Amino acid sequence: MEFIKNIINWSSGPTVLFTVATIAFALSIKYPQVWSKKFAYILFGGMAVFYCFSMFDPNFFLIVAKPDNVPITFMLFLVAFFTWFALHQGVENDKRVAAGEEPLEKQEQDKVWVWPDLVYVELLCMVLLTIGLVVWSILLPAPLEQPANPADSPNPSKAPWYFLGLQEMLVYFDPWLAGVVFPTLIVVGLLAIPFIDTNPKGNGYFTFKERRAEIAIFLYGFIVLWILLVVSGTFLRGPNWNFFGPYEYWDPHRVEPLLNVNISDIFWVRVLGRPLPSNPIVREFLGIGMILFYTGFLPVALAWPKEKFPKFLQWMSLNNYYEKMGPARYYLGVMLFLLMISLPIKMYMRWIWDLKYIVAFPEIFFNI
Repeated sequence: MEFIKNIINWSSGPTVLFTVATIAFALSIKYPQVWSKKFAYILFGGMAVFYCFSMFDPNFFLIVAKPDNVPITFMLFLVAFFTWFALHQGVENDKRVAAGEEPLEKQEQDKVWVWPDLVYVELLCMVLLTIGLVVWSILLPAPLEQPANPADSPNPSKAPWYFLGLQEMLVYFDPWLAGVVFPTLIVVGLLAIPFIDTNPKGNGYFTFKERRAEIAIFLYGFIVLWILLVVSGTFLRGPNWNFFGPYEYWDPHRVEPLLNVNISDIFWVRVLGRPLPSNPIVREFLGIGMILFYTGFLPVALAWPKEKFPKFLQWMSLNNYYEKMGPARYYLGVMLFLLMISLPIKMYMRWIWDLKYIVAFPEIFFNI
């Protein structure tokens, strides 16, 4: 039993966890027919068994059973279920369309009155939900703490669960990026989706095959880059903001050495063996070049036809999207996508090389 717990603790490390989550997500998008039925039942059953048996571990129970974290556990099961349900409906509709039939939604012709049918159902749901909240409030005490005391800060000091993704991003980016720019781009990007993606397919019915790329990009940003960060911040980030496995004791005295290095440190000091130049532009020229390549050249290069790419990189060509969407919508969509992907890129750089900044101008408090 301890051997299994040690494996789970090891796999809960950020590098392994994020890599496994990304690979599992890619496989689920590649082979949706595998998980759409029987495999999904095994997955949900495994989640329930893992949760129930893990509750017998004192360290796991201490974290998961906290009144603050109980609703987050429910949220994880609900997110997993409704994501599966929507994609399962899409897969079933794709099978019907391939067989020459209409989607299930277009065959639903039954109509009911708002009163009393809909109002009656809503009233019943309201009563049941009220009963559930009353029982919940009796069984679980409200997670109220002592009045704020600057001389006694909690360790770890965490934001509310819906901000834990942003708090996790602060580990990898400067506050002006993680706290201002990226949240703004998330909101603006979501608002811009209807204008960027004008594909009429999928309106009014579930589908997966007809909108595979759009669904994959959205779910990767939502499930892997947001929900997984919330899970990490809630259940895996312990004292001093260190990572702990689900069965590890949150030792407040645990110290993990972390050397923060920048691209300029790696290039000038480690590679060339020279001190950092005094001129900040010369010092950060490599990082500036990487940022310009990523935001300036790469969107243009991805719009090239497949023939201009080597055979093993032809899958990267987005020329069909460029021709279908036009220059303005293409570049806006690709820039939002690249900014989203910059988060996992920076996370891996942080985990593997202890990289803090690609471009660091402490003279003007500007860091990327």
